[in-house]
Amino acid sequence: MEGIPNDKKIILFDGVCNLCNSSVQYVIKYDKKDIFRFVAIQSELGQRIIKHIGISQRHIDSVILYIPGRAYYYKSTAALEIAKRLGGIFTYTTIFRFIPSRIRDFIYDYIAKNRYKWYGKKESCMIPTAELKSKFL
Repeated sequence: MEGIPNDKKIILFDGVCNLCNSSVQYVIKYDKKDIFRFVAIQSELGQRIIKHIGISQRHIDSVILYIPGRAYYYKSTAALEIAKRLGGIFTYTTIFRFIPSRIRDFIYDYIAKNRYKWYGKKESCMIPTAELKSKFL
């Protein structure tokens, strides 16, 4: 797909959600191997990626991890895959894989449903600083 680096993992996130933006900043801080790039779901590119991978509109309230040409993950599985790829202490989060995805996603959905109420919402998508601009597509 044009505009997508094939050697990076793409994290699609809710660009107006404060919790999501904080999570992106956290991943950037610990992405020591520079393997992730970020795209707001609301952006034109975000919408093209969702259409390209054929993901259901009901999953776009979730974080999506897209590995170009290979796979995509959403909800709790995406969060666990991201943590695993960060390495170090984050690999211990894979223990949560033993919890059935239905249960993990139930908790994920509860948080996602309340994220604006609990953490707030921006009027528009975050604009990255000059030093972080290379991390966003």
